[in-house]
Amino acid sequence: MLEERTGFKFGDEDITLLGKDVKVGDKALNFKAINDDKVFDFYKETDGKIKIISVVPSLDTSVCSIQTVKFNAEAEKFSNDIVIISVSDDLQFAQKRFKDVKKINNITFVSDHINMDFGEKYGVLIKELRLLNRSVFVIDKDNYVRYVEYVKQNTELPNIKNAINEAVKLV
Repeated sequence: MLEERTGFKFGDEDITLLGKDVKVGDKALNFKAINDDKVFDFYKETDGKIKIISVVPSLDTSVCSIQTVKFNAEAEKFSNDIVIISVSDDLQFAQKRFKDVKKINNITFVSDHINMDFGEKYGVLIKELRLLNRSVFVIDKDNYVRYVEYVKQNTELPNIKNAINEAVKLV
């Protein structure tokens, strides 16, 4: 049975997050998701990199789009030591369409829609909606969590600047 956490909202609705509350200093758990119709293994695909994981409920909404576009713009300034992964429950074709339309070239998109492996392990699975709660994680090269933000209201952006600053400090 997954831990249940309250105190979060999706618009006017109270929501419950399923999974453990990840904290700074925790070992980041490996997860598997889908990237362009193949399995994405977090540890394998990001080995030796500083990781920013940007989590959005659905790329087809305005706040999720803004969050992703902002992270993509910041990523243009990064060294090769930092990678950004966008995790959502969107199907792969929707992620690809979004990436192409918005000309996103600096983010790896992965879909958690099949097994919800990421959502459960990182405590972002919304019980009532089977979507992911907006959040950001920064993980160092040794896979330790260095920054966490679970957004309390999904209609609001995370603090992108704080996440970027934390990642850059790790280079």
